[in-house]
Amino acid sequence: MPKPRVPRPTAKRLSLYLRELEAQQDRGQPTSSSKQLGTALGLTDAQVRKDLAIFGQFGHPGIGYKIPELIAQLRKILGTDRSWNAAIVGAGNIGRALMPYARFRRKGFEIVAVFDSDPAVIGSVIAGHKVRPMSDLPQLVRERNILIGIIAVPAAAAQQVADALIKAGVKGILNFAPIRLEVDHHVSVDSVDFLLSLEQLAFQVSLGLAGSLDERDGE
Repeated sequence: MPKPRVPRPTAKRLSLYLRELEAQQDRGQPTSSSKQLGTALGLTDAQVRKDLAIFGQFGHPGIGYKIPELIAQLRKILGTDRSWNAAIVGAGNIGRALMPYARFRRKGFEIVAVFDSDPAVIGSVIAGHKVRPMSDLPQLVRERNILIGIIAVPAAAAQQVADALIKAGVKGILNFAPIRLEVDHHVSVDSVDFLLSLEQLAFQVSLGLAGSLDERDGE
């Protein structure tokens, strides 16, 4: 049976549904509903039902969604019901912040290798990880079945690092460098741009402040 084509916004919302369901489970809640999920996430209950319906029927008449059951289904859909080996390239500030992040492991992502090109940090141990030279990358990607690469290097080096990861066999890249990566169609890329997010936040705050000023001007 072919897998359904999933719009990217829907895929992102699945992660939000999973996070909210886990929070509800932690509060001791046994069931949930599309209305509860939608209200918590600022969505309509119709949107929640439409997203979940792509993958099947998960609700129970008169009950709603059984939280443990739906959590298990979403983890299976998202691929987090298994373990993923990942490598970090870049042992600078961002890389060092990511290495000890405990939630990676709890969510099924295991950092199994760290690489850098700086002789000053190669060989050092950071948060329990020995920093390896880039020349070790192809061998360790194969030996440790690394499918996800995390790029935490300056923008000028990011494309070269992405090329090296892809050549070694990595299938997915999480990119923290402020640059758009050019990759083959069979490789998935998700980018995290802190500055872009801050600029968008500043824009939203500025709109709010301008609105407040406009309202006062009209008094």
